[in-house]
Amino acid sequence: MSRTVHCRKYHEDLPGLDRPPYPGAKGEDIYANVSKKAWDEWQAHQTMLINERRLNMMNAEDRKFLQAEMDKFLSGEAYAQADGYVPPSA
Repeated sequence: MSRTVHCRKYHEDLPGLDRPPYPGAKGEDIYANVSKKAWDEWQAHQTMLINERRLNMMNAEDRKFLQAEMDKFLSGEAYAQADGYVPPSA
């Protein structure tokens, strides 16, 4: 049976992650407060940011940028978009 968390991004009770996605306090915070839905959406958005902005994960500044954007995304704040990206219409 999946566990339920009150998602920080969606402000509702949703299924949570199976395990912390990071080691340490940051991973525990995400595990306790972010839904699987929000995390999966972040994973897709993160990939788009890395590809479109040509981020290099060996570069500390790029990792710092991505970490800051993850915090914004998971908190429901305004976050960076991929340049020129237009989401598909529903």
